[in-house]
Amino acid sequence: MNRTPRTTVDAPTATVDPMADAAIRLQRAQLRVTAPRMAVLAAVEELGGHSDVDSIRNRAQGVLGRLSLQATYDVLRVLTEAALLRCTHIAGHRARYEVDRHDNHHHFVCRTCGCVVDVECVIGAAPCLEPQLPPTYLIGEAAVTFWGTCPDCSDRAEGDSPANDLSEGPATG
Repeated sequence: MNRTPRTTVDAPTATVDPMADAAIRLQRAQLRVTAPRMAVLAAVEELGGHSDVDSIRNRAQGVLGRLSLQATYDVLRVLTEAALLRCTHIAGHRARYEVDRHDNHHHFVCRTCGCVVDVECVIGAAPCLEPQLPPTYLIGEAAVTFWGTCPDCSDRAEGDSPANDLSEGPATG
């Protein structure tokens, strides 16, 4: 039986040029291919997960030369609506953007440095929680955020504590 592989929006591309990859992904999503869209999509991909608008804009400007803040927001909105990007809103933080891998994951936020890390969902399928609501409420997803201290900040905190400070020699009692 002859089967044609199904193309998905987030399928990897074969080129090594981020702008060309972005153009292909835009075409697959049936979006108009423009330089700002390619630059912003490539910027999010290159920066890795959880980038804020300023970081994305700065990276995209490296390619385009100029990109207004409003244009950046407009492109991010279009790419998010097309499910190419995922926008995450974490209390007390600016909106963060990542490539939408169409998986169900959550986030860990370090209270010290603010880094955001993906956490795989243990349950698997959305919404992954069972709230006690009347059946007339239709739930599509649950946004779970874990708060704590990342390993780097934990190591720094341990290194700064008097019990671990060996600069004056071992403690004597």
